[in-house]
Amino acid sequence: MYVTDSARAGPLAAPSCRRQATLTLPAQEAHVPAARHLAAELLECWRVPESDRDSAVLIVDELAANAAQYGRERMTLLLALDGGTLHIVVSDSGTAVERVRHDMAPDEHGRGTGIVDSLAQSTEVHQTCGGREVRACLRCSA
Repeated sequence: MYVTDSARAGPLAAPSCRRQATLTLPAQEAHVPAARHLAAELLECWRVPESDRDSAVLIVDELAANAAQYGRERMTLLLALDGGTLHIVVSDSGTAVERVRHDMAPDEHGRGTGIVDSLAQSTEVHQTCGGREVRACLRCSA
């Protein structure tokens, strides 16, 4: 497991400070709680309001669970708080996965991306040369 946490001043002399942390774990379901707990503790340290923190932790949980299920070797969680926006990025070493259509009846699987889409202000899925990357942005209240 690799963890980094850093504070960087923004490109302009503004009162906001960019906070960033990265966690890399084996892509296994047993490691999803570690990603969730790290996110919860880190966002509390960064003083993200509790309601936003709860939404962010749920997003991390869903994305990490998907990465653990479909990733082959590793998954990486990146959290970046820039001003009032929290960027959550989960990448894995898996292959492309077809997104579940929202007009289909959900079964036990396939609800995670719907949850993420409803909580985040924006989501993006990118296929990279090394796997897949899912980005979610969440505006945080002051």
